[in-house]
Amino acid sequence: MRNFVLLFAASLVLHLAGTWILPLIDRDEPRFAEASREMLQRGDYVVPYFNNGYRFDKPPLTYWVQTVSYRIFGENDFAARLPSAIAASLTAVLLFAWGRRIGTERVAWYAAIIFTLCFQTFLHAKAAVADMWLVLFATAAHWAGYELLRDRLHGDAKAEAPAQGWWWMFYLSLALAFLAKGPIGWTPLLTLAATKLFLRDVQLNRRFLFVTGAVFMISLVALWGIPALQRTDGEFLRIGIGRHVLARSMVPKDGHGAQTILGYVVSLPFYLVTIFITFAPWSIRLPWLTRKLWRKRDPLDSYLIAGAAMIFIAFTLVKTKLPHYTLPAFPLLALLLAKALSVLPKGERFVRRAAIGFACLALLTIAATPFVAELFPSWSLMRQAHGDLTREMEFGAVSYREPSLVWYARRHVDGWMSDLDEQSAKPFMETAGARFAVMPSALAHSLYPALPAGWKSYSTRGISTATGKRVELTLLLKP
Repeated sequence: MRNFVLLFAASLVLHLAGTWILPLIDRDEPRFAEASREMLQRGDYVVPYFNNGYRFDKPPLTYWVQTVSYRIFGENDFAARLPSAIAASLTAVLLFAWGRRIGTERVAWYAAIIFTLCFQTFLHAKAAVADMWLVLFATAAHWAGYELLRDRLHGDAKAEAPAQGWWWMFYLSLALAFLAKGPIGWTPLLTLAATKLFLRDVQLNRRFLFVTGAVFMISLVALWGIPALQRTDGEFLRIGIGRHVLARSMVPKDGHGAQTILGYVVSLPFYLVTIFITFAPWSIRLPWLTRKLWRKRDPLDSYLIAGAAMIFIAFTLVKTKLPHYTLPAFPLLALLLAKALSVLPKGERFVRRAAIGFACLALLTIAATPFVAELFPSWSLMRQAHGDLTREMEFGAVSYREPSLVWYARRHVDGWMSDLDEQSAKPFMETAGARFAVMPSALAHSLYPALPAGWKSYSTRGISTATGKRVELTLLLKP
């Protein structure tokens, strides 16, 4: 028990370091954070909203855990990111426990260390998004699947029948994985289908009772899904699954993916290339691991390979591609690599050096976060103007409609961000009542070369993390 507690605590400290300093990044972090705040404010835990409009992008599990975090720590960047750090730390503990079941204490430690100290885990364990909860429950389902096949994977015909609890864990994990990020959470079922390639005579239905399990799993999802569909007249299914799952499989979303058939074919090896960055520093050993497993592997190796392969194949085939999509495969890769390194004469030295090197680099990155915070325009503007903001103010934005602006502005005001253009900006500002608007500095200067009496302005320069473009913004405020 002491090892589990130490591992969880060390992992949590690493993942939480700096999360209260660095402003929320990209579009997804502030969208999740703000949707959870609106869920808490509305007291509506069925249908998520962002800026007073439906948000169908993801199921509600991440919002639920973020609202719990807000109740304890307040509505801030740290509280929004805390659940992901907890999920990543729990995944490390789960890998440690699974590693002990697979082999030795060394395998367990190696697997937990490899997963925790890799580039993509380091990034997403600090991000206020849904990915780490998907990783946690997909890993739990794969572990439960392993336990239900343990006798065949280890070639032990005399092994005791698996405890019934593993069956419950398998389908409960699948239900929670769906509630975290949708149908991709069910890839462990594809892993089981793939086991027929190397365990040809195993009777999967006798072990997994698929019909009963599916009814149980879908019933759990339906406890939320049916009210959500009723409340939105089916829009949650049409948009949440249709647009955000099926559509991104067919066409690139937000520019992430090839636009032509030739480009799609060329991009097929995308994840085979990006894994050398996302799984760093451990990816340096992947060619060696591939050769080793090609020459000789046991059924357990094949099970772990199948689980990782199903995730890589699924995301290779879809048109929308982002490097972190294959993150649910990383715990399985960590176990495969840990299992191989545990019997390598110099394996311990490699693990120790790679872990220390990455940990030092991670700490340097964390130490640099205070110096880059000023580059985040929404955070910088709200920090400057917060003393003049009041709850009843209205606000809008021109040409800079980033979700981060909603998240940071609504710390101080109760209303919603209005979507303005160059023609509507001046009428908006001159309407009666306290208000402010964020716009490009050049536009602000052209509209008001001299500010009306009593008005204030705040300016900043920075980088939009959603687009990577440099921006110069001004906040015009009428008290």
